[in-house]
Amino acid sequence: MIKRWVGVRIGVLLTVGALLAPTASAQTAKDGIYSQLNLFGDVLERIRSDYVEEVDDPELIEAAIGGMLRSLDPHSSYMPPKEYNDMREQIKGEFGGLGIEVTMENGVVKVVSPIDDTPAARAGLQAGDYITHLDDTPIMGMTLADAVKKMRGPVNSGIRLTMVRQGLEKPFDVKVVRDIIRVQSVRSRLEGDMVYVRITSFTEQTNSGLEAAMAKHKAELGNRFKGVVLDLRNNPGGALDQAIAVTDAFLDKGEIVSTRGRRSEETRRYNAKAGDLADGLLIAVLINGGSASASEIVAGALQDHQRALIIGTKSFGKGSVQSIIPLQGHGAIRLTTARYYTPSGTSIQAKGIEPDVLVEQVRVEKPKDDRRRSEADLPQHLEAEGKTNAPKTAKDDDSEDTTDKPRDFQLSYALDLLRGMALLQR
Repeated sequence: MIKRWVGVRIGVLLTVGALLAPTASAQTAKDGIYSQLNLFGDVLERIRSDYVEEVDDPELIEAAIGGMLRSLDPHSSYMPPKEYNDMREQIKGEFGGLGIEVTMENGVVKVVSPIDDTPAARAGLQAGDYITHLDDTPIMGMTLADAVKKMRGPVNSGIRLTMVRQGLEKPFDVKVVRDIIRVQSVRSRLEGDMVYVRITSFTEQTNSGLEAAMAKHKAELGNRFKGVVLDLRNNPGGALDQAIAVTDAFLDKGEIVSTRGRRSEETRRYNAKAGDLADGLLIAVLINGGSASASEIVAGALQDHQRALIIGTKSFGKGSVQSIIPLQGHGAIRLTTARYYTPSGTSIQAKGIEPDVLVEQVRVEKPKDDRRRSEADLPQHLEAEGKTNAPKTAKDDDSEDTTDKPRDFQLSYALDLLRGMALLQR
């Protein structure tokens, strides 16, 4: 979801002279709308009077609004007051739930991306997973809002998700314990002479967090600073203004993104201002299938300006802009109002950002028993004399497990590539 607040616009047209009567075609269209509204009113009244049980009028109207919006595209929806307030908390960077960005596909919930250090990420959910059941209740037939509402709940309460994952023949269950989700949007560290910055989502704190991280690490490196790796993998998006600000942080000039609605006069272009946090040095951007929306704006702009090398796998392909339109006293609607385009004029809707260098994430794991055979393994071997200096095994040592984590192949590739390019430049 991309946050873009849109107010109610009221236009008043004043003309000098007589007012023109509507054309025949406009009058016909107007009559058609009134006819459909009369049909809606007739159906509503018939339900209220004849349905087998008494119905709640506001719930009926909300359901009708929700159905109308759902018929447009997967990202347009109605948000009742509580859901609207929850969404506003999420943009601020703190909310309750499982910690996943989801969408609806083929009648079930698809995981766009798990958020770092959340219950969903710790439980092993992956971008591209499908959720088919919630505590044995099938999702088929639910709306996305209904499914999300069911996944939310009291902190420390559990929910069982039935998952389908590509490459696995059978569905499997995962139990996830709900928690308060505090999104630390920006994480960073030094990787030798490179600054590594991970952006997990675009919240109100993202750009300020990026600026603070870059200032800190550049001061630590001094003249040894050689470049930046910007990690946008599994970043589901967020606020449009923050995506623009992050892109602007690495560009001196040029267009960042444009948004185009139905009417040409609604086209908006966003341009970079002078200033580059990377001081013109090399940048690599990591993306994958979980990189969506705002993260695709950043990757697409830096790629089009040839300011960064995009490494990884193709991104999610969400190239539409949703406006949050408050309805006074009645929540809000999330309405798709525009498509966004990269500086080259390319729409990535349903296509995604293709990386400059395609690098799959390869996981190399040690075999369960990686000991080499020795004399001590042979049957009837002579026993060793005296005290042996054999290293402790995991069973002998009661200290914290320091087993190496699986190597991040994509990150290692990006760092090696940037260092090689830096040497060539020198």
